[in-house]
Order: sequence, then structure tokens, then C-alpha cells
Amino acid sequence: MSNLDQILDEAMTLSVNEQEMLFRILQGRIIERRRDEIAKDAIASLTEYRSGKLKLQTATEAIADLRSFLQNDQSDD
Repeated sequence: MSNLDQILDEAMTLSVNEQEMLFRILQGRIIERRRDEIAKDAIASLTEYRSGKLKLQTATEAIADLRSFLQNDQSDD
């Protein structure tokens, strides 16, 4: 039995109110974790931009670069 199965089995022994509380707690922690990841990515992106590793692009240029990248990536398969 996996850890997740064990946790789910334990959660099912809780009352409905406790399960709802557990759900809200987990949901809040997941949201906070994602916020932290976004903040770290933003800091890294700003650092790269300020160091000159990133160039300013219009949306059209960025989309064209992305399409080119995806086409080249698919041709490698």
C-alpha cells in the first residue's frame, strides 16, 4: 500500500467536519506553495533580465520564438 493510500485511509476515519478542515488546510498550503514557486521564478527572471540574459520582445516575437522552439523540438523526436 502506498503512502497516499495510507493517508487516504486515515483521512476516512475522520469525521466529515475534520475531513473538511483537512481539505481546507491542504488547499491553503498548496496555494501558498505555488505562490512561493511563482515568487522564486519571478525573482530568477528579473535577475536574468537585469543581467542582460533576456531580451525585450513583443508578444508577436515571443509567440514566433515559441512556435519555432516547439517545431524544432518536435522534429527531434
